[in-house]
Amino acid sequence: MSEYGTLQDRVRCKSLLSKLVPVEETFQYLKDGMNLGWSGFTPAGYPKAIPIAFADHVEKNNLQGKMRFNLFIGASVGAETEDRWASLNMIDRRWPYQTGKNIAAGINEGRIRMGDKHLSMFAQDLGYGFYTKDSPTGRLDLALIEVSAITEEGGLILGTSCGAVPEILMMADKIILEVNTAMPSLEGIHDIVVNKNPPNREVLNITKANSRIGTTYVPCDLSKVVAIVESKHPDKGRAFADSDESSDAIAAHLMDFFSNEVKMGRLPKNLLPIQSGVGSIANAVVGGLAKGPFYNLSVYTEVLQDSMLDLFDSGRLDCASSCSLSLSEKEGFPRFLANMDKYFDKITLRPLSIANHPEPIRRLGVIAMNTPIEIDIYCHANSTLVGGTRMINGIGGSGDFLRNGFLKIMHTPSSRPSKTDPTGITCVVPHCPHIDHTEHDLDCVVTEQGLADCRGLAPKDRAKLIIEKCAHPDYKPILTEYLEIATADCFKRKVGHQPQLWDRAFKMQLNLAQNGTMKIKNWDMKIDLCE
Repeated sequence: MSEYGTLQDRVRCKSLLSKLVPVEETFQYLKDGMNLGWSGFTPAGYPKAIPIAFADHVEKNNLQGKMRFNLFIGASVGAETEDRWASLNMIDRRWPYQTGKNIAAGINEGRIRMGDKHLSMFAQDLGYGFYTKDSPTGRLDLALIEVSAITEEGGLILGTSCGAVPEILMMADKIILEVNTAMPSLEGIHDIVVNKNPPNREVLNITKANSRIGTTYVPCDLSKVVAIVESKHPDKGRAFADSDESSDAIAAHLMDFFSNEVKMGRLPKNLLPIQSGVGSIANAVVGGLAKGPFYNLSVYTEVLQDSMLDLFDSGRLDCASSCSLSLSEKEGFPRFLANMDKYFDKITLRPLSIANHPEPIRRLGVIAMNTPIEIDIYCHANSTLVGGTRMINGIGGSGDFLRNGFLKIMHTPSSRPSKTDPTGITCVVPHCPHIDHTEHDLDCVVTEQGLADCRGLAPKDRAKLIIEKCAHPDYKPILTEYLEIATADCFKRKVGHQPQLWDRAFKMQLNLAQNGTMKIKNWDMKIDLCE
């Protein structure tokens, strides 16, 4: 018995008790080449007992590369599961977002086939059968789902995330449930809607961040459940770096911008529902809100980080909707569990296909804020591929919110260090080598240097403003010179709506690869990069 009760207490549907088995007895259901659906969204609510034990089994029996699977998961999950599987060559395909050194290495070395997708579209397309259309059954072979309890009727009470569980259950031929007794039952925090396929899809009547339109459990076809195991593994939530001077400056620029929008009547005094991505800048922005002049705030997002608890504690946040409690293992989760009476009723967890759905995002007027790798002078953004080729994690849900929000904001440092130059990488470039978010999706760009409000501006005006407000001082003259050269050349050829010179647009990236800095000395391609 754990401090949160017994397994028998959690499995209230007594007909399922006969399916309780030791973890090792589930190995018979895992076959090479299978399509597996896992619960989880960030390191929250993901299966741990079976993936960890099966990885031990593969390693002990020298089965590396002989047991490989296609993983379909709502987003990244704990490194002790999928990244460990990657280290043992157990992953063939992975959709749609991942985190971990081993899995990223496998993707970029060509050993793991990854597909990237807007998260809301991944969930719905999984339910449509798009990702399993070439398999013999056209379905997922097996679902591994972590739950915190099972109702008397067999409804699944999820844990710290919802992920793509409704769609996974819809598509799975067999289901194995992990009942996690290392955490309390979270019954009542979820709002579950199982979308119907077109033409029978229904309206999502979410009119406020805390609207509830579904059930507290996920319906489950109990005839598909082949085994139930107990898990005593807590979520291994990641802690993000504390905010720094640059992040704090970005947050200050945003607070000033919001204050002015309120003053001008374009935002109400309590703003509009906030969406904030992951990372130190996002934490700093939420920290700025926790100290700012805005009260009765609401959040409609996909992940709740530790800083959201600070926002609750500040008395400024009334409610928050998310897909996941993406709290840190050592600080966030213990703090949440110790104060559940304070936070529980203010939080709503929704499936990915609802949390990131364009309909409520557009209706609520969400203020979307996310961090890219880089942006270019015309307001395109790269969120996924360093140098246009090296995958980091994936696009995640940033596009869901940036394409549909009321205000679409991207925040980034103006520069990052290279191995030899503390400002060797500019995050404002002439043209992104890979574009995830187009100029049509973004309203504002923010760095520690300033905020460029690009609403209503033509391309060349956007470029001038972004260089002026957002570029690092080391790069402003370089970027300004590029814009002037490109404009003159394109006007001369009468092709100057959005001036670019493709023989020079990526010279800064080429110089970085060759010389360790993006500080080129000239834009003449006839001269060697470093001259």
